[in-house]
Amino acid sequence: MKNVLVTGADGFIGSHLTEMLLKEGYNVKALSYYNSFNYWGWLDDLQHPNLEVITGDVRDPHFCKYITKDIDIIYHLAALIAIPYSYVAPDSYVDTNVKGTLNICQAAKENNVSRILVTSTSEVYGTAIYVPIDEKHPKQPQSPYSASKIGADMLALSFYNAFELPVTIVRPFNTYGPRQSARAIIPTIISQIASGMKEIKLGDLSPTRDFNYVKDTCKGFIELSKCDIAIGQEVNISSNYEISMRDTLKLIAKIMGSDVSFIEDTQRLRPKNSEVFRLWGDNSKIKSLIGFTPEYDLEKGLKETIEWFMNAENLKKYKTNIYNV
Repeated sequence: MKNVLVTGADGFIGSHLTEMLLKEGYNVKALSYYNSFNYWGWLDDLQHPNLEVITGDVRDPHFCKYITKDIDIIYHLAALIAIPYSYVAPDSYVDTNVKGTLNICQAAKENNVSRILVTSTSEVYGTAIYVPIDEKHPKQPQSPYSASKIGADMLALSFYNAFELPVTIVRPFNTYGPRQSARAIIPTIISQIASGMKEIKLGDLSPTRDFNYVKDTCKGFIELSKCDIAIGQEVNISSNYEISMRDTLKLIAKIMGSDVSFIEDTQRLRPKNSEVFRLWGDNSKIKSLIGFTPEYDLEKGLKETIEWFMNAENLKKYKTNIYNV
Protein backbone atom coordinates (compact mmCIF):
# COMPACT_ATOMS: atom_id res chain seq x y z
CA MET A 1 0.00 0.00 0.00
CA LYS A 2 1.46 3.33 -1.04
CA ASN A 3 1.55 6.29 1.30
CA VAL A 4 0.21 9.45 -0.33
CA LEU A 5 -0.14 13.05 0.77
CA VAL A 6 -2.99 15.23 -0.49
CA THR A 7 -2.53 18.93 0.23
CA GLY A 8 -5.71 20.96 0.05
CA ALA A 9 -7.60 17.79 0.94
CA ASP A 10 -10.27 19.74 2.80
CA GLY A 11 -11.38 21.51 -0.38
CA PHE A 12 -13.67 20.61 -3.25
CA ILE A 13 -11.44 18.53 -5.55
CA GLY A 14 -9.11 17.50 -2.72
CA SER A 15 -11.86 15.86 -0.68
CA HIS A 16 -13.14 13.90 -3.69
CA LEU A 17 -9.58 12.84 -4.55
CA THR A 18 -9.02 11.72 -0.96
CA GLU A 19 -12.15 9.56 -1.09
CA MET A 20 -11.15 8.00 -4.40
CA LEU A 21 -7.63 7.23 -3.20
CA LEU A 22 -8.98 5.53 -0.08
CA LYS A 23 -11.33 3.41 -2.20
CA GLU A 24 -8.34 2.34 -4.30
CA GLY A 25 -6.45 1.16 -1.21
CA TYR A 26 -3.94 3.94 -0.56
CA ASN A 27 -2.86 5.16 2.85
CA VAL A 28 -3.80 8.83 2.73
CA LYS A 29 -2.34 11.68 4.75
CA ALA A 30 -4.78 14.54 4.13
CA LEU A 31 -3.68 18.10 4.81
CA SER A 32 -6.36 20.53 5.99
CA TYR A 33 -5.60 24.23 6.44
CA TYR A 34 -4.92 24.91 10.11
CA ASN A 35 -7.54 26.68 12.18
CA SER A 36 -8.24 26.79 15.91
CA PHE A 37 -11.73 25.29 15.49
CA ASN A 38 -10.38 21.91 14.33
CA TYR A 39 -12.53 22.36 11.24
CA TRP A 40 -11.49 19.99 8.45
CA GLY A 41 -13.69 21.37 5.68
CA TRP A 42 -15.23 18.65 3.52
CA LEU A 43 -13.22 16.00 5.38
CA ASP A 44 -15.22 16.46 8.59
CA ASP A 45 -17.63 13.63 7.74
CA LEU A 46 -15.05 11.32 6.18
CA GLN A 47 -13.83 8.44 8.34
CA HIS A 48 -11.57 5.62 7.16
CA PRO A 49 -8.94 3.44 8.86
CA ASN A 50 -6.36 4.41 6.20
CA LEU A 51 -6.98 8.16 6.54
CA GLU A 52 -4.87 10.51 8.65
CA VAL A 53 -6.04 14.12 8.72
CA ILE A 54 -3.40 16.67 9.67
CA THR A 55 -3.70 20.44 9.91
CA GLY A 56 -1.10 22.96 8.87
CA ASP A 57 0.00 25.43 6.22
CA VAL A 58 2.06 24.87 3.05
CA ARG A 59 3.55 28.33 3.51
CA ASP A 60 5.75 26.88 6.27
CA PRO A 61 8.78 25.09 4.75
CA HIS A 62 9.64 23.22 7.94
CA PHE A 63 6.11 21.89 8.23
CA CYS A 64 6.20 20.76 4.58
CA LYS A 65 9.40 18.83 5.19
CA TYR A 66 7.83 17.17 8.22
CA ILE A 67 4.63 16.01 6.50
CA THR A 68 6.37 14.63 3.38
CA LYS A 69 8.52 12.10 5.26
CA ASP A 70 7.86 8.49 4.18
CA ILE A 71 5.48 9.65 1.44
CA ASP A 72 5.50 7.93 -1.97
CA ILE A 73 3.21 10.28 -3.92
CA ILE A 74 2.20 13.89 -3.33
CA TYR A 75 -0.96 15.36 -4.85
CA HIS A 76 -0.42 19.07 -4.31
CA LEU A 77 -3.78 20.86 -4.51
CA ALA A 78 -3.44 23.43 -1.71
CA ALA A 79 -3.93 26.88 -3.21
CA LEU A 80 -5.92 30.07 -3.15
CA ILE A 81 -8.14 29.80 -6.21
CA ALA A 82 -10.81 32.53 -6.13
CA ILE A 83 -10.10 34.97 -8.95
CA PRO A 84 -12.06 37.95 -7.51
CA TYR A 85 -10.19 37.71 -4.19
CA SER A 86 -6.87 37.77 -6.06
CA TYR A 87 -7.67 41.31 -7.20
CA VAL A 88 -7.74 42.55 -3.60
CA ALA A 89 -5.17 40.25 -1.96
CA PRO A 90 -2.54 39.33 -4.59
CA ASP A 91 0.27 39.05 -2.05
CA SER A 92 -1.46 36.15 -0.33
CA TYR A 93 -1.69 34.33 -3.68
CA VAL A 94 2.05 34.58 -4.19
CA ASP A 95 2.67 33.33 -0.65
CA THR A 96 0.31 30.36 -0.88
CA ASN A 97 0.47 29.37 -4.54
CA VAL A 98 4.08 30.14 -5.43
CA LYS A 99 5.91 29.82 -2.12
CA GLY A 100 3.67 26.95 -1.02
CA THR A 101 4.56 25.03 -4.18
CA LEU A 102 8.25 25.83 -3.67
CA ASN A 103 8.06 24.46 -0.12
CA ILE A 104 6.36 21.24 -1.23
CA CYS A 105 8.84 20.70 -4.07
CA GLN A 106 11.83 21.36 -1.83
CA ALA A 107 10.44 19.00 0.81
CA ALA A 108 9.75 16.31 -1.81
CA LYS A 109 13.31 16.65 -3.08
CA GLU A 110 14.84 16.34 0.40
CA ASN A 111 12.62 13.37 1.34
CA ASN A 112 13.06 11.52 -1.98
CA VAL A 113 9.36 11.38 -2.82
CA SER A 114 8.74 9.11 -5.82
CA ARG A 115 6.08 11.25 -7.58
CA ILE A 116 4.65 14.73 -7.15
CA LEU A 117 1.63 16.02 -9.04
CA VAL A 118 1.26 19.80 -8.95
CA THR A 119 -2.20 21.16 -9.66
CA SER A 120 -2.41 23.88 -12.30
CA THR A 121 -5.47 25.51 -13.86
CA SER A 122 -6.78 26.25 -17.34
CA GLU A 123 -6.79 29.93 -16.31
CA VAL A 124 -3.04 30.02 -17.08
CA TYR A 125 -3.92 29.97 -20.79
CA GLY A 126 -6.12 33.06 -20.66
CA THR A 127 -8.59 33.66 -23.48
CA ALA A 128 -7.90 31.09 -26.19
CA ILE A 129 -5.65 32.20 -29.03
CA TYR A 130 -6.55 28.96 -30.79
CA VAL A 131 -8.80 26.02 -29.95
CA PRO A 132 -8.77 23.41 -28.74
CA ILE A 133 -6.10 24.56 -26.26
CA ASP A 134 -3.21 22.13 -26.03
CA GLU A 135 -0.33 22.21 -23.57
CA LYS A 136 1.81 24.30 -25.97
CA HIS A 137 -0.66 27.19 -25.91
CA PRO A 138 0.94 30.44 -24.64
CA LYS A 139 0.41 31.33 -20.97
CA GLN A 140 -1.45 34.62 -20.42
CA PRO A 141 -1.65 36.02 -16.86
CA GLN A 142 -5.01 37.78 -16.98
CA SER A 143 -5.45 37.84 -13.18
CA PRO A 144 -3.11 37.77 -10.16
CA TYR A 145 -4.45 34.27 -9.52
CA SER A 146 -3.45 32.96 -12.95
CA ALA A 147 -0.07 34.70 -12.68
CA SER A 148 0.59 32.96 -9.37
CA LYS A 149 -0.32 29.58 -10.87
CA ILE A 150 1.93 30.16 -13.89
CA GLY A 151 4.73 30.97 -11.46
CA ALA A 152 4.03 27.85 -9.40
CA ASP A 153 3.94 25.61 -12.49
CA MET A 154 7.23 26.94 -13.82
CA LEU A 155 8.88 26.68 -10.42
CA ALA A 156 7.83 23.03 -10.13
CA LEU A 157 9.13 22.27 -13.63
CA SER A 158 12.42 23.95 -12.73
CA PHE A 159 12.82 21.35 -9.98
CA TYR A 160 12.36 18.64 -12.60
CA ASN A 161 14.98 20.19 -14.87
CA ALA A 162 17.46 21.18 -12.18
CA PHE A 163 17.08 18.33 -9.68
CA GLU A 164 15.22 15.57 -11.58
CA LEU A 165 12.30 15.87 -9.19
CA PRO A 166 9.57 13.58 -10.62
CA VAL A 167 7.01 16.33 -11.19
CA THR A 168 3.91 16.30 -13.36
CA ILE A 169 1.88 19.48 -13.88
CA VAL A 170 -1.78 18.45 -13.91
CA ARG A 171 -3.96 21.11 -15.52
CA PRO A 172 -7.70 20.57 -14.97
CA PHE A 173 -10.12 22.66 -16.96
CA ASN A 174 -13.28 23.83 -15.18
CA THR A 175 -14.12 21.12 -12.66
CA TYR A 176 -17.59 21.04 -11.11
CA GLY A 177 -19.59 18.77 -8.82
CA PRO A 178 -20.88 18.34 -5.26
CA ARG A 179 -19.19 20.51 -2.59
CA GLN A 180 -17.88 23.13 -5.00
CA SER A 181 -17.73 26.68 -3.69
CA ALA A 182 -20.47 29.08 -4.78
CA ARG A 183 -17.78 31.35 -6.24
CA ALA A 184 -17.99 29.09 -9.34
CA ILE A 185 -20.71 29.44 -11.97
CA ILE A 186 -22.41 26.02 -11.72
CA PRO A 187 -22.93 25.89 -7.93
CA THR A 188 -23.93 29.57 -8.01
CA ILE A 189 -26.75 28.80 -10.44
CA ILE A 190 -27.87 25.57 -8.77
CA SER A 191 -27.83 26.91 -5.21
CA GLN A 192 -29.84 30.01 -6.13
CA ILE A 193 -32.48 27.98 -7.95
CA ALA A 194 -32.57 25.35 -5.17
CA SER A 195 -33.13 28.06 -2.55
CA GLY A 196 -36.23 29.25 -4.41
CA MET A 197 -34.90 32.34 -6.17
CA LYS A 198 -36.68 33.34 -9.37
CA GLU A 199 -34.09 35.90 -10.48
CA ILE A 200 -30.53 34.53 -10.71
CA LYS A 201 -27.68 36.98 -10.15
CA LEU A 202 -24.66 36.21 -12.32
CA GLY A 203 -21.81 37.94 -14.14
CA ASP A 204 -21.03 37.84 -17.87
CA LEU A 205 -22.70 34.85 -19.53
CA SER A 206 -20.91 35.11 -22.88
CA PRO A 207 -17.63 33.28 -21.97
CA THR A 208 -17.31 29.59 -22.79
CA ARG A 209 -15.87 26.91 -20.56
CA ASP A 210 -14.75 23.28 -20.82
CA PHE A 211 -16.54 21.66 -17.86
CA ASN A 212 -15.35 18.41 -16.26
CA TYR A 213 -17.09 16.41 -13.56
CA VAL A 214 -15.03 16.08 -10.40
CA LYS A 215 -14.86 12.28 -10.48
CA ASP A 216 -13.31 12.41 -13.97
CA THR A 217 -10.78 15.00 -12.78
CA CYS A 218 -9.78 12.85 -9.80
CA LYS A 219 -9.50 9.76 -11.99
CA GLY A 220 -7.12 11.71 -14.22
CA PHE A 221 -4.92 12.65 -11.25
CA ILE A 222 -4.64 9.08 -10.00
CA GLU A 223 -3.92 7.54 -13.38
CA LEU A 224 -1.29 10.18 -14.17
CA SER A 225 0.48 9.35 -10.91
CA LYS A 226 0.95 5.82 -12.25
CA CYS A 227 2.33 7.00 -15.61
CA ASP A 228 6.11 7.52 -15.60
CA ILE A 229 6.03 9.01 -19.11
CA ALA A 230 4.08 11.94 -17.67
CA ILE A 231 7.02 13.00 -15.47
CA GLY A 232 8.32 16.43 -16.47
CA GLN A 233 5.21 17.18 -18.53
CA GLU A 234 2.22 19.51 -18.38
CA VAL A 235 -1.03 17.60 -18.95
CA ASN A 236 -4.55 18.94 -19.51
CA ILE A 237 -7.55 17.23 -17.97
CA SER A 238 -10.40 18.37 -20.19
CA SER A 239 -13.47 17.14 -22.04
CA ASN A 240 -12.57 18.66 -25.44
CA TYR A 241 -15.97 20.42 -25.40
CA GLU A 242 -17.03 24.02 -24.77
CA ILE A 243 -20.31 25.57 -23.71
CA SER A 244 -21.23 29.16 -22.93
CA MET A 245 -22.21 30.28 -19.45
CA ARG A 246 -25.62 31.27 -20.86
CA ASP A 247 -26.26 27.81 -22.29
CA THR A 248 -25.06 26.27 -19.02
CA LEU A 249 -27.68 28.31 -17.15
CA LYS A 250 -30.37 27.18 -19.60
CA LEU A 251 -29.38 23.52 -19.23
CA ILE A 252 -29.40 23.66 -15.42
CA ALA A 253 -32.77 25.46 -15.40
CA LYS A 254 -34.18 22.80 -17.74
CA ILE A 255 -32.95 19.92 -15.58
CA MET A 256 -34.32 21.59 -12.43
CA GLY A 257 -37.63 22.46 -14.09
CA SER A 258 -37.18 26.14 -13.34
CA ASP A 259 -38.27 29.23 -15.30
CA VAL A 260 -35.79 31.60 -13.64
CA SER A 261 -34.68 34.84 -15.23
CA PHE A 262 -31.14 36.23 -15.25
CA ILE A 263 -29.96 39.51 -13.76
CA GLU A 264 -26.43 40.76 -14.45
CA ASP A 265 -24.72 41.61 -11.17
CA THR A 266 -21.99 44.15 -11.90
CA GLN A 267 -19.92 43.17 -8.87
CA ARG A 268 -19.51 39.71 -10.42
CA LEU A 269 -17.97 41.09 -13.62
CA ARG A 270 -14.21 40.80 -14.03
CA PRO A 271 -12.15 43.79 -15.19
CA LYS A 272 -12.31 44.04 -19.00
CA ASN A 273 -8.80 42.71 -19.73
CA SER A 274 -9.01 40.06 -17.00
CA GLU A 275 -12.01 38.10 -18.22
CA VAL A 276 -11.12 34.81 -19.91
CA PHE A 277 -13.64 34.60 -22.72
CA ARG A 278 -12.93 31.19 -24.18
CA LEU A 279 -11.62 27.93 -22.74
CA TRP A 280 -11.80 24.69 -24.70
CA GLY A 281 -9.21 22.11 -23.78
CA ASP A 282 -7.43 19.61 -26.01
CA ASN A 283 -7.27 16.28 -24.16
CA SER A 284 -5.28 14.34 -26.76
CA LYS A 285 -2.15 14.22 -24.59
CA ILE A 286 -3.86 12.66 -21.57
CA LYS A 287 -5.62 10.22 -23.89
CA SER A 288 -2.28 9.14 -25.34
CA LEU A 289 -0.66 8.86 -21.89
CA ILE A 290 -3.31 7.00 -19.91
CA GLY A 291 -6.20 6.37 -22.30
CA PHE A 292 -8.28 8.97 -20.48
CA THR A 293 -11.89 9.41 -21.56
CA PRO A 294 -14.41 11.30 -19.41
CA GLU A 295 -17.12 9.03 -18.00
CA TYR A 296 -19.51 11.92 -17.43
CA ASP A 297 -20.99 14.19 -20.05
CA LEU A 298 -22.22 17.56 -18.83
CA GLU A 299 -25.86 16.61 -18.37
CA LYS A 300 -25.04 13.46 -16.38
CA GLY A 301 -22.62 15.35 -14.16
CA LEU A 302 -25.07 18.20 -13.62
CA LYS A 303 -27.81 15.79 -12.54
CA GLU A 304 -25.57 14.29 -9.83
CA THR A 305 -24.49 17.77 -8.74
CA ILE A 306 -28.07 19.06 -8.59
CA GLU A 307 -29.16 16.01 -6.58
CA TRP A 308 -26.47 16.79 -4.00
CA PHE A 309 -27.44 20.46 -3.75
CA MET A 310 -31.14 19.61 -3.39
CA ASN A 311 -30.35 17.88 -0.09
CA ALA A 312 -31.34 20.46 2.53
CA GLU A 313 -28.37 19.61 4.75
CA ASN A 314 -25.99 20.38 1.91
CA LEU A 315 -27.77 23.48 0.66
CA LYS A 316 -27.79 25.15 4.06
CA LYS A 317 -23.99 25.36 3.92
CA TYR A 318 -24.35 27.95 1.13
CA LYS A 319 -25.20 31.64 1.58
CA THR A 320 -27.18 32.09 -1.61
CA ASN A 321 -28.23 35.66 -0.81
CA ILE A 322 -24.71 37.12 -1.01
CA TYR A 323 -21.96 37.21 -3.61
CA ASN A 324 -19.35 34.60 -2.71
CA VAL A 325 -15.96 36.09 -3.56
